Amino acid sequence: MAGKMSPVDSRTRSSLYILIVVGLCCTFYILGAWKNSGFGKGDSIALEITKQTDCNVATDLNFETHHAGSMDKIEVTENKVKQYKPCGAQYTDYTPCQEQKRAMTFPRENMNYRERHCPPDNEKLHCLIPAPKGYVTPFRWPKSRDYVPYANVPYKSLTVEKAVQNWVQYEGNVFRFPGGGTQFPQGADAYIDQLASVVPIADGTVRTALDTGCGVASWGAYLLKRNVLAMSFAPRDSHEAQVQFALERGVPAVIGVLGTIQLPYPARAFDMAHCSRCLIPWGANDGMYMMEVDRVLRPGGYWILSGPPINWKNNYAAWQRPKEELQEEQRKIEDIAKFLCWEKVSEKNEMAIWRKRVNANSCPGRKDSEVTFCESEDADNVWYKKMTSCVTPYPKVNGPDQVAGGELKTFPDRLKAVPPRIASGSIFGISIEAYQKDNRLWEKHVTTYKKVNKLIDSGRYRNIMDMNAGFGSFAAALESPKLWVMNVVPTIAKKNTLGVIYERGLIGIYHDWCEGFSTYPRTYDLIHASGLFSLYQNRCELEDILLEMDRILRPEGAVIIRDEVDVIIKVKRIASGMRWTIKLLDHEDGPLVPEKILLAVKQYWVTDGNSTATE
Repeated sequence: MAGKMSPVDSRTRSSLYILIVVGLCCTFYILGAWKNSGFGKGDSIALEITKQTDCNVATDLNFETHHAGSMDKIEVTENKVKQYKPCGAQYTDYTPCQEQKRAMTFPRENMNYRERHCPPDNEKLHCLIPAPKGYVTPFRWPKSRDYVPYANVPYKSLTVEKAVQNWVQYEGNVFRFPGGGTQFPQGADAYIDQLASVVPIADGTVRTALDTGCGVASWGAYLLKRNVLAMSFAPRDSHEAQVQFALERGVPAVIGVLGTIQLPYPARAFDMAHCSRCLIPWGANDGMYMMEVDRVLRPGGYWILSGPPINWKNNYAAWQRPKEELQEEQRKIEDIAKFLCWEKVSEKNEMAIWRKRVNANSCPGRKDSEVTFCESEDADNVWYKKMTSCVTPYPKVNGPDQVAGGELKTFPDRLKAVPPRIASGSIFGISIEAYQKDNRLWEKHVTTYKKVNKLIDSGRYRNIMDMNAGFGSFAAALESPKLWVMNVVPTIAKKNTLGVIYERGLIGIYHDWCEGFSTYPRTYDLIHASGLFSLYQNRCELEDILLEMDRILRPEGAVIIRDEVDVIIKVKRIASGMRWTIKLLDHEDGPLVPEKILLAVKQYWVTDGNSTATE
């Protein structure tokens, strides 16, 4: 008979067992992350993630409890994974819905040809968009604001065409962005100081901004340190890579234009809108473009216009334009602004600033009988809707000083406060309690994400996208000066919540994921998708959505997909052929919860095959 074990020996053996179990857990996790990996730099990122993984969180998936089929069927199907080949090198900057050859077949009137024109299903690419040879990991913010590797965006035309305007300079193997612009030769900071003397930026009243015709988005880049988040857009035109430069710098931007369809943003979204010599004909089409800005501008918000025709009397000679032409142009803008009930609060040098009144009752001298109001009762329903010369009505108020649509707290308080659209019950079926519960849930989910991938909060991921954003709670839980989140509300979402996201002081856009997104390839570091594939699985091909995710994801970028287990299996089957390193995880609350998590890291590869880059 064996001798009786002492308490000390028992504790020693128990500790040894725990160490062995933890060691095996981490070993198998690392092996799983390396399975099927290539030899690109992306594998080093995958290894860093797995090294930092909390094995208590990243447990193995249990398919048997919730999957209708058998494990054998899953494995057989997995062996028949379709392998996606690289597209040709000519597709390195392919943007399907803003592709140049297709664009040139559309009318030029009102910039129609610069709008979204997506390929039919039979013309969609089913290959992986390659990175250009020499592609490297972008510099981290804030260095990325001022420097971009030449290899990542190898186009010099802007350095020539805008040389005297201090937009961008080519220096060796990098582009340098001095912070200048056509209208701010002294730099964006000095320009912003000028408008901040009128617009309340410092106290958090202004948080969201819209920059129309943004160039390389230096205005938005320099607003970020003042805690203002700008949505910048510019068309894909003869000036190569404006928006691509902006995103490479780590600044929010999309390809877009004021043309024939409404902007993909909700009504009353932005605290401030801006045009710095953006070449938009504001007085044309009966003021249609100013009316569209009015729709997306929050009551009490500001519109800044700098450059021609402002203060034309003193500037017409420098602009080399006839006085009469500039005078008429400014007259039209002034008349439309009065018609829209915008109050001019400043005009100095070449900058004019108007403020939209807080409600319709504070609009003196305008009679509703003289106004053509927009017929649609839903001013947020804008996806592919034709833009017309009509005025979006203010929400009704109960007093002369009440802010139409609800008054917002200053930022950052508004991030966690109950948004007016929720408090007023204007989103049917959504209560304050449901909104607050959603916030708590996503704080829990994001805590888990940070345990699994500690790079999330390190500054490594700057440009982040949430493909099915809901109330923006994922972005709110991540809020940090190190990063920003593009919150996408699908056009087929059950609830239109993009207005709530803007009321929180976040930014976002409407989009239909059956189509390509309005951005260049390799513009996001981390992509998050919760419930997206369940939403779309009977509407379009899931492989098209995954290939689009791969197109806009940077090499070494990460993906987090959260969905029902049956859907996750379908997604993994497709993604396994896409040069992604994949790991499946259980829900935070354990294997009995049918919702699962797929983590992936896009491997590093370029047009000449697998390669290694150094930061």
